[in-house]
Amino acid sequence: MEQISTIGLDLAKNVFQVHGADAEGAPIFNRKLRRGELLAFFAKLSPCLVGLEACGSAHYWAREIAALGHEVRLIPPAYVKPYVKRGKTDAADAEAISEAVTRKTMRFVPIKSAGQQAAGMCPSSDDLRPFWFVRNGGSGSSGFEAMRPAGDAASVFVGWSGV
Repeated sequence: MEQISTIGLDLAKNVFQVHGADAEGAPIFNRKLRRGELLAFFAKLSPCLVGLEACGSAHYWAREIAALGHEVRLIPPAYVKPYVKRGKTDAADAEAISEAVTRKTMRFVPIKSAGQQAAGMCPSSDDLRPFWFVRNGGSGSSGFEAMRPAGDAASVFVGWSGV
């Protein structure tokens, strides 16, 4: 079997599409893997370059695959789209990711640790400031405008923003 140098992985909920290519970019395989089979598949492979489309779950999978010795890179979805040759299918996306990850000028997303992802879930102090609605003279559909902070005592407190 030919040496796999690049893998494009299209993530989904249950079934992942994997596209493998050699050093010249020629396709070696294009197959589906279930969630439970994914890490066992990568554990059997010799270390190679793995590309994933950046999303919330991609950071988790990138950490897991990198722990198996592979070099993992996350690509913003907007940068993958130009490499899709045909319709939007999982197989076409995996092939496009495999091609895009080898480009010298491609920009990649840094892999976040579990702590960094958890910190992104916490609300900032701006999200905890109260929203005040004041009558603004009837512009807009409701005649009320959100202001932060309230400008006068006639304002009506409605609730907390972000809730």
